[in-house]
Amino acid sequence: MANRRAFIVGMLATGLLPKATWADVGSPAFLSAGLTHDGTYVLCGLTASSQIAFTFPLPARGHAAAVHPKLAQAVAFARRPGTFAIVLDCASGRESVRLIAPAGRHFYGHGAYSADGELLFTTENDFDAGKGVIGVWSTRDHYARIGEFSSGGIGPHDIKLLPDGQTLVVANGGIETHPESGRTKLNLPTMKSNLSYLSLDGHILGQVELSNEYQRNSIRHLAVSQEATVAFAMQWQGDLTDQVPLLGTHRLADDRPPKLANADTFHNLQGYVGSVAANLRTIAITAPRGGALLEFSAQDLRLIDRLDLADVCGVAPLRSGFICTSGNGHVGPSNGHGFGDPYPIKWDNHLVAV
Repeated sequence: MANRRAFIVGMLATGLLPKATWADVGSPAFLSAGLTHDGTYVLCGLTASSQIAFTFPLPARGHAAAVHPKLAQAVAFARRPGTFAIVLDCASGRESVRLIAPAGRHFYGHGAYSADGELLFTTENDFDAGKGVIGVWSTRDHYARIGEFSSGGIGPHDIKLLPDGQTLVVANGGIETHPESGRTKLNLPTMKSNLSYLSLDGHILGQVELSNEYQRNSIRHLAVSQEATVAFAMQWQGDLTDQVPLLGTHRLADDRPPKLANADTFHNLQGYVGSVAANLRTIAITAPRGGALLEFSAQDLRLIDRLDLADVCGVAPLRSGFICTSGNGHVGPSNGHGFGDPYPIKWDNHLVAV
């Protein structure tokens, strides 16, 4: 593999090969940011068998990544309120481009490509105006910023492209922040989160909010099934003794309120879900503060399995089941079998499927 990769890099440098695809760099299955034992922040490629395929250094703590749908490129996003995002050329092992948020903006740690890979969409905070925006970057033009539009709410965190290739779904968490206040939440008494469905040019195609009793539930992370069902994970901003649902599902074509899992299911998770992933029949969420990964039926959001694992947060779908990562260095399947020795890396919040 090393000789093959060196050959590909050399041919790319001479312009004799088209740009490398993920297959050309060993077909990594997942990406995750992390912190090594020597204090270096990194982005790693992982195989489906939980082996590290490659490692790139990051200048500061990463959060999530966006994966180019065709080329061996990935964008590593800084953790909120970071202002950088690094485009990595995974064939050459080099930084290709560094995106800098415009003045008055910062990234929220997530982004999504268009289906053809021509555009990158980033969730951002227009912090002086107190509103969310989606930045638009042209990959064809060396990731030049070519525009922005409203996210449809405050505090847009995660963003996904629906299977139709024409619709973005955004988790507007509803929480107002400002860099001068660090990560302090400024509007909890009045916060209101929503799911916003947007066209690729920013038109709102649909929105859904939670009922007033769950007004302090912040919609944060998203997973989209092949059938375009959106699973959304939440983080409760109220009293942690309250019994509230932390997982829901919705479809753009459905006029009904979102379907929510039974609130009793989440009583020991400290009101916090870190990540969500979806297969055709099941949805998985991680609760790092509660030390658990829970799997639900996608049809009726009934709890079907649980794995207790300290500081588990990253999760992504496998052909059967899920794979997860923890802040203690573990990588393995969600059934808890097959975990090897932990890596000397504190894996960060998200595990992104390639």
